[in-house]
Amino acid sequence: MIEREPINRSTRQMIEDGRARQEALSKVDEILATVTGTAHDRNSTIEVTVDGRGKLVRLRLAQEAARYGPDGLARLIVKVAEVAMDDATQTGYNKVALLLGDNLTYALEQLSGRSAPARTPGGDGITAEEFQARRDKRVTGESPDSSDELDSFDPSSLRSDR
Repeated sequence: MIEREPINRSTRQMIEDGRARQEALSKVDEILATVTGTAHDRNSTIEVTVDGRGKLVRLRLAQEAARYGPDGLARLIVKVAEVAMDDATQTGYNKVALLLGDNLTYALEQLSGRSAPARTPGGDGITAEEFQARRDKRVTGESPDSSDELDSFDPSSLRSDR
């Protein structure tokens, strides 16, 4: 159900807001044209860069990539390209949200049929609610779940390549 709020603005203010939104929406294509996403496989033998619309911008193959054979290489390129597309999609939505706000960006996600990877259900991440519940357990000193990977996280396992 849609919540309705009383309008506390004048007609002039509403017209100005509408024009501002229209101008902001016209910039979405410009933003998506500048967005790219890059991904590589675990061994860094394949690196794929795509733009905000999924167009292949760059493909780098190391000599070792030949060991996968034609079919294996094709499957790996597609998988890496999908990750690069998720990266480009998320970056695009992040930039659009700064311009349009979260609600209008979410509406664009719904219209496009491609939700933000960070919001994809069943993804590898955790929800904000899960994060908060785990944080509350740590702060209050409750015994951690043995399945809580955040408690056993070792910062020294991070790569420092940036």
